[in-house]
Amino acid sequence: MNILITGNLGYVGPNLIKYLKKNYPADKLFGFDIGYFSNCVTTPFRMPETMLEAQYFGDVRNFSEHLLKGIDAVIHLAAISNDPMSSQFEEITYAINHKASIDIAKKAKNAGVKSFVFASSCSVYGFAADGARVESSDLNPLTAYAKSKVLTEEDLQPLADDNFKVTCLRFATACGMSDRLRLDLVLNDFAASAIANKKISILSDGTPWRPLINTLDMARAMGWSVNRETSKGGNFLLMNVGSNVWNYQVKEIAGFVKEQFPEVEISINPNAQPDKRSYRVNFDFFNSLAPDFTPKITIQQSIADLLNGLNAIKFNDADFRQSNLIRLNMINSLKTNNFIDDNINWV
Repeated sequence: MNILITGNLGYVGPNLIKYLKKNYPADKLFGFDIGYFSNCVTTPFRMPETMLEAQYFGDVRNFSEHLLKGIDAVIHLAAISNDPMSSQFEEITYAINHKASIDIAKKAKNAGVKSFVFASSCSVYGFAADGARVESSDLNPLTAYAKSKVLTEEDLQPLADDNFKVTCLRFATACGMSDRLRLDLVLNDFAASAIANKKISILSDGTPWRPLINTLDMARAMGWSVNRETSKGGNFLLMNVGSNVWNYQVKEIAGFVKEQFPEVEISINPNAQPDKRSYRVNFDFFNSLAPDFTPKITIQQSIADLLNGLNAIKFNDADFRQSNLIRLNMINSLKTNNFIDDNINWV
């Protein structure tokens, strides 16, 4: 099978590539990415792109259909990747996350691609105080990022048919070590704070709920999705991807980090404005369809991997929230240095 991965030079892509190469060695992998974060490498060893047949550079807003010739499956990761970025670049977020995603899906179908896997997000549930959300629950997207995911899911569904299988994966909040680590994710932030500051500062009151998933387990779910039979979910499948036991309040997540750093102080802001992004999620449907591919990595292992990975690169940046390991900071650095314009096109 020939698989094209869009957005492979981000946080999730490296572990996805390694997983697919190990578990589906006969498959040929191709990458497509604009390259904003290509130099944000946080491991001292092999570049994951060396495992690809080819790495293409380009903007999903101007995607060329000829790249899909001979491709059997597309795993679509490319996106403006979080709430702070989508807040600053709201119009661009819809252009990339929604419009370009549907454009690529239509081109993929036209080119004879058989399987399209879309990385969606549990953030579509927004604020949900009355129990864990299932796939049929009401949606309450609170940010441009979350709204763009809803729009894309809706517009992908009518494209699915017997010749074009579509799988939308509503992932829990990503975490864990990566060859291109992000520190603007809750568990990763807390682990970095523990190392560099010996203190975890929770900006909220600590009560919001966040389901988590390690990127290694995200990769397993995407591998299953590419290869799933339509008897498992039909031509169009939308499902939550994560683990029921990984629904945690933010203060609990900080507590897990403290278990491995007993000297670390946890600071909670009791006067913080309520964080409306709070939701628990039910993952029973995923477990029923793919019981052998549900998450296996524990939060303790995720934290240990982060600590080992950060120590391996001698991480000790107390001011890391101002660094380019925060995705929005990297984009703003590229703008400040005139590498990209206001529409985040390369100059």
